[in-house]
Amino acid sequence: MFEVLSWTLHVAVALVAAPLQLGIINKTKAWFAGRVGPPVLQPYYDLIKLAQKDSVFSTTTTWVFRVGPVVSLVTALFAVLLIPLGTASAPVSFTGDLVLLAYLFALGRFFTVSAALDTGSAFEGMGAAREVTFACFAEPAFFLGMLVLAKLSGSLRLVDMLGTSATSHWGVASASLVLVLLSWFIVLLAENCRIPFDDPNTHLELTMIHEVMVLDHSGLAFGMILYGAALKLFVFAALIVRLVLPTSTGMQALDWAIFLVGVAVVSLAVGVVESVMARLRLVHIPTLLVAACLLSAFGVILTMR
Repeated sequence: MFEVLSWTLHVAVALVAAPLQLGIINKTKAWFAGRVGPPVLQPYYDLIKLAQKDSVFSTTTTWVFRVGPVVSLVTALFAVLLIPLGTASAPVSFTGDLVLLAYLFALGRFFTVSAALDTGSAFEGMGAAREVTFACFAEPAFFLGMLVLAKLSGSLRLVDMLGTSATSHWGVASASLVLVLLSWFIVLLAENCRIPFDDPNTHLELTMIHEVMVLDHSGLAFGMILYGAALKLFVFAALIVRLVLPTSTGMQALDWAIFLVGVAVVSLAVGVVESVMARLRLVHIPTLLVAACLLSAFGVILTMR
């Protein structure tokens, strides 16, 4: 019974807190610009408004266009179940679940790209090509970081790699973990289409990556895409928080409070980066992603001592 309540809290916190990250990021950017900015709860208002609208589907599209938003949301929801959040457990856990986590993101990306290509739009096809190209650089950085944690924990289960037993790793492999932390933060920005890789607020098709792929979605379908993106950002933030703060205090309420504060700090960091940096030119984006791969690779090398 206790596990059921714990898993219910796990899912509820993720579902409720995910859009709040976007509000914190937007508020941070507004503060840097000297503006009041939208309310922190504005992402919730936007999702509610989109859920009340009907979706418009072109007669030239097929079932792929309709399924794309659903798959992107479902894969993000399933990914939430694999990550230990406020406690050292997760609703779904098994040996090798880190591979499933990576492939869930890949599956969501595949259907989002397929839905964009299904429209027959040249602009959406351009964004889809950019999305899969940059993903080829981001995924190795993510996997190499996971390899570091697997080596240190001696396990291929995320709850072991990111659980309470990971506390001692900072004492013996702090350099490797710092490199993984930097690499994963770069991957977070790339996978969630944040500056300096992409600008989620831009409306110039020639410079967009992810946003251009969803130009033809509307209403509830577009709301599912935005909510799935918020959950994906939450999962990556949770990975970083659990990497830095794997310790359990023994009090569940305090563990959840520490975790949520950590997620808020990651959101603030994203907002600061987007406030002090400009979007990179497309030709320079692979360079930064290769740097993320090298950071994780050096982390792997340091664990082989």
